[in-house]
Amino acid sequence: MVAIFAETALLPSGWSPDVRVAIDAGGRIEGVEQGAARGAGDMVVPVLLPALSNLHSHTFQRAMAGLAERRGPTGRDSFWTWREIMYRFLDLLDPDDIEAIAAFAFMEMQEAGFSAVAEFHYLHNRPGGAPYADRGELAARIAAAADATGIGLTLLPVHYAQGGVDGRPLKGGQLRFANDIDSFGALVARCESIVGAASADAHIGLAPHSLRAVPVSDLAELAGWKPNLPLHMHIAEQEAELAETQEILGARPMEWLLANHDVTQRWCLIHCTHMNPEETTALARTRAIAGLCPVTEANLGDGIFDGDRYVENGGQFGIGSDSNIAISTIGELRQLDYSQRLRDRARVVLAEPGGSAGRKLYDLASAGGAQGLGRRAGSIETGKWADLVAIDPARAGLHGLTSDIMLDAYVFAGSQACVTDLWSAGRHMIRQGRHVARDAVAARYKTCLTSIMDRL
Repeated sequence: MVAIFAETALLPSGWSPDVRVAIDAGGRIEGVEQGAARGAGDMVVPVLLPALSNLHSHTFQRAMAGLAERRGPTGRDSFWTWREIMYRFLDLLDPDDIEAIAAFAFMEMQEAGFSAVAEFHYLHNRPGGAPYADRGELAARIAAAADATGIGLTLLPVHYAQGGVDGRPLKGGQLRFANDIDSFGALVARCESIVGAASADAHIGLAPHSLRAVPVSDLAELAGWKPNLPLHMHIAEQEAELAETQEILGARPMEWLLANHDVTQRWCLIHCTHMNPEETTALARTRAIAGLCPVTEANLGDGIFDGDRYVENGGQFGIGSDSNIAISTIGELRQLDYSQRLRDRARVVLAEPGGSAGRKLYDLASAGGAQGLGRRAGSIETGKWADLVAIDPARAGLHGLTSDIMLDAYVFAGSQACVTDLWSAGRHMIRQGRHVARDAVAARYKTCLTSIMDRL
């Protein structure tokens, strides 16, 4: 048994001093003692929080950082012009590259305070679309990277079958994503075997990519598969997507989804950027999770999620690092909150009257991330996975602060330097701010990235 003694910890009941958390050999929290005495051999930390789960990631895009920030020669750049760059980039990547990039991104997630990740894995085939001999070759590489870095993994094999809502065929870089419903079923079975051989806390979900990439008949079938698994899907991400869905299906994306499917707590809907007030309120009441990726959404110029209305109506959300060009737990929370302030020209928009913005953001992201991953985590409680992060705000010059004020300072004025230690299902992977395998993972990534740049 391992024990952590926290000078202060955020428990479901609130802040508590002198908390001793015992972790069993299987990586679960065995006991939480308040007002405890420090035991011999306990690890002592100043502040202990439930670690966040990253509910949306495409790890291979980590290696694109800096490659899509040059303006095109004509017109305005957008998500769609960025996507063409991404398609060309991914055709350079082989299985070794994908594993090395994923390991580096997973390491950075943990150093930022994420203990687990939902990898929205849509890269299945060779360049040109031919399948690998092992249909799960690239999924196995993602699992190997998670194993090497110790992050908790929810593997989300992605179904991607068409190039638009009108059913046009896939082309170019999209061919690396391609499956029909039968080959996707075979891929899911292979992914189940991959995850079954991984750590005890690893598991699988399903990910129909979007209404533009999945025929409505396929979505209806997938929604009935494995009803106990998380189901993730992009939706209402882009204005062009809204127009095409309206034209082909006769309704806006979220309007259509809520009218045609029983959207429940197993659903995690990614981005949800372009919803009208009625859709925002209706989604909030389903208890599904909105998977928000504010840093990527800002980088791509997507738009601003209506967080104020959504939270006011009881909506649940989690955060994801999506394109992974800047991996930061507090960076995502800060960007989300500041986007609301800029839109509304008001301060502390998402907090309740008299409440703390940092606490509200962190509490929602903790619970929503765990729900989105289908992971028994998100709070410091007996029986849950020991997904824990220790922070020291003094490392960012934030001295003498306590409870919610301290958390506000961490979210809005802190930095990654505040993260001292992290446990993922009891695996102590970050120690004094550094991943235990950083040297090897970073060296492999450097070699990989150098080779990719030579191929550009």
